[in-house]
Amino acid sequence: MAAALLSAALHAAWNAGVKSSANPPLAMTAQMLASAVLAVPVLAWVGPPAPAAWPWMALSCLLGMGAVASLLRAYEHGAFGAIYPMARASSVLLVLPLAAGVAGEWPRPLALLGVTLVSVAVLMLARGQGVTRALSGPALGWTLASAAFTAGYIVCDAQGVRRAGSALAYGCVLAIANALLWSAWQRRQGLRAADLLQQRWRTAWMAVAATASYWLILWVWTHAPIAPASALRDTSAIFATLIAVTVLKERLDRRVLLAVALATPGTVAIRLG
Repeated sequence: MAAALLSAALHAAWNAGVKSSANPPLAMTAQMLASAVLAVPVLAWVGPPAPAAWPWMALSCLLGMGAVASLLRAYEHGAFGAIYPMARASSVLLVLPLAAGVAGEWPRPLALLGVTLVSVAVLMLARGQGVTRALSGPALGWTLASAAFTAGYIVCDAQGVRRAGSALAYGCVLAIANALLWSAWQRRQGLRAADLLQQRWRTAWMAVAATASYWLILWVWTHAPIAPASALRDTSAIFATLIAVTVLKERLDRRVLLAVALATPGTVAIRLG
C-alpha cells in the first residue's frame, strides 16, 4: 500500500513537470531517454525478464505510446488540474472489467467500494477545476482516449510482470523500448538531438521520478490484485491537484476537500478489502 501511494506521488510530480515545461513533447522525450539511460545498467545487473513476459511487454509498449501521445494532445487543449485527474479516474474504471476479463480478478465487495470511492474522488478533482471550462471537446476526447490506452497497458503490465521473474527487469526493458519507439516517432515529427541535449538537466529529476514510480507499481502488481492497486496509484490525482494549485497556480475549488474526504476512506476500504 505504501509503495502504491509513493508511486502515485512520483507519477503526479513528473507529469506536472512535463505539463509545466515550455515544450511538453520535448520534455516527455527527454524524460523517456533519460529513464532508458538509467535502466541500461540495472538491466545488465538483473538480466532480461522471462520469455513468457515478452508478448505482454510488446503490447504494453504499443498501448503506452498511445496513452502518452493522447495525453500530450489533451494537455494542448486544457488545464493539467482537470485533464490528469479525469484520465486517471477513467482508466481505473476501465481497468475493472479488463482485469476481470483478462486476469479473472474481481475485487471483493469492500475493495470494490474503495475503488469506486477513489474513482469518484478523482473525478471530483477534475470537476473541481471546472471540467466544462477547463476541458474542451478535443481535450475531453483525447483524455478519454489516453484513459483507454492506459487501462490496457496497466493490465498488460500486471500480467507481464507476474511472468517476468523480476519487476526490475521488466521495468528496464519497457523503459528502453518506450524510449526508442517514442524517440523514433518524435524524430519523424522534426525533433532534433540538439534540442534534447538542452533538456537533459531539466528533465533528469523527471526521469528518476518516472522510473521509481514505474518500478514501484510493477512490484505492487506482483503482490496485489490489479484494480485495487491501480486505484491506489491513481490517488496521484490528489497529489497532482496539490501541484496544480501550489506550483502551476491553477485555481483551487472546494470540491478538492470533498474529494480528499472521499479518497481517504476509499483507500482504507481497499486496504481492508
